[in-house]
Amino acid sequence: MTACPAPIELGVIRALPAPAAAHLAAQLDRLEDDRGQDTAETLAAAVGLERLAQAYGDVVARERARLLQADMQERGGQTTRSVTLLWDVHAWATANDCRPVLARSHLLLARTQRNLGDMAACLEHAIRAAEHLDEDAPPGRRVFYLVKLADALGWTGSFGAARERYRQAEQIAAAAGDYERQMMVLNNLAYTEYEAGEARRAWAVVERMQAFAAAHGERFSANRLDTIARIQIELGWYAEAEATVLQAIAQYAADGYEEVDALAEYLLTLGMAQRGRGALDEAMATLERSRLLCDERALGEVELRVLEEQAELYAQTGDFRRAYQAQKAWRVTDQVLRSAQREAQARTRQAIFETDEARREAERFRAQARSDALTGLPNRRYVDEELPAVLARAEAAGTQVTVALADLDHFKRINDTLSHEVGDQVLSTVGGLLRSGVAGVSRAAFAARLGGEEFLVVLPGTAPDEAERHLDALRLLVRSHPWAPVTGGRPVTVSIGAVIAAAPGIPTQAALLADADRCLYAAKRAGRDRVVVDRDPCRGGQRLD
Repeated sequence: MTACPAPIELGVIRALPAPAAAHLAAQLDRLEDDRGQDTAETLAAAVGLERLAQAYGDVVARERARLLQADMQERGGQTTRSVTLLWDVHAWATANDCRPVLARSHLLLARTQRNLGDMAACLEHAIRAAEHLDEDAPPGRRVFYLVKLADALGWTGSFGAARERYRQAEQIAAAAGDYERQMMVLNNLAYTEYEAGEARRAWAVVERMQAFAAAHGERFSANRLDTIARIQIELGWYAEAEATVLQAIAQYAADGYEEVDALAEYLLTLGMAQRGRGALDEAMATLERSRLLCDERALGEVELRVLEEQAELYAQTGDFRRAYQAQKAWRVTDQVLRSAQREAQARTRQAIFETDEARREAERFRAQARSDALTGLPNRRYVDEELPAVLARAEAAGTQVTVALADLDHFKRINDTLSHEVGDQVLSTVGGLLRSGVAGVSRAAFAARLGGEEFLVVLPGTAPDEAERHLDALRLLVRSHPWAPVTGGRPVTVSIGAVIAAAPGIPTQAALLADADRCLYAAKRAGRDRVVVDRDPCRGGQRLD
């Protein structure tokens, strides 16, 4: 029994044994699911995991590690770098139909689009994330993806659909006995009800949260207490809200976990509660503390709401001069914030555009490099990249694959007696005939030009008798084509040599092409314009006329 390697400590890379792909995936699972991690240390660990995955040839783990880096970069404020990396990984996952990576990339793209203010795109990515998540994903991860989908539905105003997704997420968390995930579901549901203007519904959820926490002997986090206080304010329970948010502030100080905007938010909530219960002087002092924190920490969005609350408070006390000053400061802050947001959004969209443009350009160049300019068919480079994978899939599936070489008969005479231009027309036409001929066989079948007058036909998963019929149909398609307008009545025919290999024990590409070439020359020696097929290299070819 192989020992399980120790987890990778944040910031420290320990070498894993080569067969430990599952353990490498487990490290990524742990870091992806940890919501309270230190971003800088997790980023360093993700870079190390990418190196390990690359060393062991684990491309899925490599791309997951890169996504983790993009996640941490975004949380650390490196938005442009994050978006560029995120779209690059997403393009790779899309091209390779890699569901685990697609699920994660769509989830992170949902957050990116929300930050851009595009809630429709956010919802689209949240839906795709849930669709791509494997059915056997751990319950905690399924809950998280469902909650993010529910959140997105709420942001787009689909509150009924959001409630249904929260309900599903809660059921999964409850069945798994996952207290933290259940509490997360209830907290987000409560806040969504609050944003929907359904304060009573929100409070009913809070009561469930309170009962659930009491039953498990757990206490609320500072953020959850702040959510509860906001709902109490909405209900007009100002004294209760003040007590709740004071508890949140004390809890935040005791936890010792720093969030840059947390205390300013809690003080804003406290000021709102104090104003609501008529303690206006206390509210003024509290809001000023929050505003100073916002200035100190450059919390423009929070400061905007603090200034708005201050303006209303000064107006309520009859201090219209200070109310006007607060309102003026609000407008200035709003303009600065909107300008900064627009600039950040523009940088993000530019990064998305440049990444997408570069990807399209790379795909275009790659397609050109793998295509024959004259016929438009795939070329030898494509064959060398694709055929080994076709053979491997056939071996794994226990099926057969037909590999055939088709060579134009007496093509040199066409070039010599007519012209090279006519020869090119013939090659281009034959390429089109082969393309249309294999298109009717299967989606996996393809034809390619290897060079000169030699073509390749590959028919994966086609039964031997059927494959032979298709090859002969291709031969007849070329012979029966109306060539007179091009060649002046000179016939154009092809000879085809083919090998049909079945699993298990499908030979290599080189061996199959050598056998097909042997059959091709047998067809030439037998008079041309015919197909010679070898179903077993040990058994010689069989001619089809």
